[in-house]
Amino acid sequence: MVRIIDQETRRRQVLAAVIDNYIKTASAVSSEEICRAFECSSATIRNIMAELEEQGYLAHMHTSSGRVPTDKGYRYYIDVIASEIELVTHEKERITSEYNHQINKLEDIMERASEVLSNFTRCAGIISSINLGNKIYYNGTSFITEYPELKNIERIRGILKLLEEKNTLLDIINRDLEKKLNVYIGWETACRDISDCSLVVSTYGIEGRPYGRIAVLGPRSMNYSRVIPTLEYVSELVGKALENL
Repeated sequence: MVRIIDQETRRRQVLAAVIDNYIKTASAVSSEEICRAFECSSATIRNIMAELEEQGYLAHMHTSSGRVPTDKGYRYYIDVIASEIELVTHEKERITSEYNHQINKLEDIMERASEVLSNFTRCAGIISSINLGNKIYYNGTSFITEYPELKNIERIRGILKLLEEKNTLLDIINRDLEKKLNVYIGWETACRDISDCSLVVSTYGIEGRPYGRIAVLGPRSMNYSRVIPTLEYVSELVGKALENL
């Protein structure tokens, strides 16, 4: 039986494929690369990618024939996949094993959470605690320099500046508290210093009472399908650790 896919569904699939490819390679994506995943010609994919560019989801790279996602493209991608991704069991076991190592006091819970987040996401892991006077812990800033799109001294300087400015960082991660998970892409952070980054933020606490915020800061091309469920799971582990103090 021939499977009929409407144009809008195909556009969504192509956009997701472009973003997945870009996240893996950090290089502009060509129609030839994408058509391998679809039963259609390269010309058809080129037309769809051109439409996505006209709609603002992709941008054309002048130095090549490939395209890269825009903030609008990433936003659509996140809104679609965020409710569908989940960590597999063995990943949860690895995170639990690493997180529960040598936790004896509140400071250990905070420090360990930022370490585990950075190690498993290859981004900066950030956590704030209301009970510790809104103290902020962060780890993994060295990972940020591994990403091609952030290998610029001014961008790195801006990111490090923000991480050192406690009040500004708190203002950013404490926005939209009514939502369990927030993803800010590029200029959505409303902060010039991290306008080339994405920030994923969650709330942790005990029995519905918020104790602080936990976040991952990295490039716009971060692996969202790994970052989001990892952040949510570590948030759960922090809540459980607080209950056991």
